[in-house]
Order: sequence, then C-alpha cells, then structure tokens
Amino acid sequence: MMFRGASAVNLDSKGRIAIPTRYRAEILEQNAGQMVCTVDIRQPCLLLYPLKEWELVEQKLLALSNFDPNQRSLQRVMLGYATECELDSAGRILISGPLRHHAKLEKSLMLVGQLNKFEIWSDAEWQAQIEKDMALGASGQFALSEELKMLSL
Repeated sequence: MMFRGASAVNLDSKGRIAIPTRYRAEILEQNAGQMVCTVDIRQPCLLLYPLKEWELVEQKLLALSNFDPNQRSLQRVMLGYATECELDSAGRILISGPLRHHAKLEKSLMLVGQLNKFEIWSDAEWQAQIEKDMALGASGQFALSEELKMLSL
C-alpha cells in the first residue's frame, strides 16, 4: 500500500475526514478498514497509519529502552496519543479531540501521502511548511546526508 500526493479534505462538525476514494478499497481489503492516528512529535501534524503499518511501528517502539529518557519520551507521546480509527460506510474516520488540538485542525486540511502513512495538516500549517521546505531547497543550504547524496531522482 503506497500513499502519494496531497489531497485537500474537510473536517466535518463531528471531527471526521473522508479518506480519498482511491485509497479506500485497499485500506478495507488489507486492514479491514482499521487505521491508527497519532501525533508527529517533530511537527504540528498527525500521522495516520493503516493498522498493519502501525503494528510495525509499535514493534519498533517496543524495542526501545524504558530507561533512556529520550526513547521513553518518544514511546509515551506516540503511544499515548495513538487512537484507533475505522473507516465508516462513507469512507470517513473520526479524529479525536486531543489529536485535532495538537495539529490545530479546523475545517480545511491537507491529507498528505507519505508512502506507508498519511500526514494530516491544517491547511495553514501545511502551506507554511511547504514554503519553508521549498525555501530551504532553493537556498543551496540543504544539508545532504550520505543517504541523500546517493539518491538519484
């Protein structure tokens, strides 16, 4: 399952968003419509995983040390906010109040495919982040890690 592109979606009065039609059948078939939403600890957005992908993340989090303060913080935040979501008959998922608050979600949102998951952004935060990312790339000050140096696009 690969999620690509950015889709403008609306948050309804009950806190639900519609998953784009092109992804629904796969989510239903491969994950029985089950997804998990949590916070991104680095940015004001949410991460929405199909259940099988989330279970891989949980295994990685489980392998972290409870004695290392940074690792424990990551576990606490990502697992503490993790909320199960199920596609309803209209292809919508409910985003809990604490998750909506974290990402400053109001009516206009962006659902951004990140291959194995989606990011959910408020439209305003998304536009600001994209401007920042594009400016960094154009500045010539984009730090290339060894992995990025090997990437040929």
